[in-house]
Amino acid sequence: EVQLVESGGGLVQPGGSLKLSCAASGFTFGSYAMKWVRQAPGKELEWVSEITVGGGSTTYADAVKGRFTISRDNAKNMLYLQMSSLKPEDTATYYCAFLGYRGQGTQVTVSS
Repeated sequence: EVQLVESGGGLVQPGGSLKLSCAASGFTFGSYAMKWVRQAPGKELEWVSEITVGGGSTTYADAVKGRFTISRDNAKNMLYLQMSSLKPEDTATYYCAFLGYRGQGTQVTVSS
């Protein structure tokens, strides 16, 4: 059974940082590109970032480029999202995902 479990969300002030983690199990993690997506209240799901199988290539949405860094540890079946210079508009539930699967999400709230 595919499982994706996100953690690391919370309340942070504008300009702050958070690191999200996603523990993957039930599939061959190292064989799939992985991505982070987010959904703000009342808005559609938004793609945030993606990383290739080996981690050698990453892509980002314009809204987060230069502030977020995606990474992975295939030995540990872990996906990460380092977020810095956070803005109120980054407030959302963040999900790790691949193919048609995604986890339960972790809430990030950016507010003073």
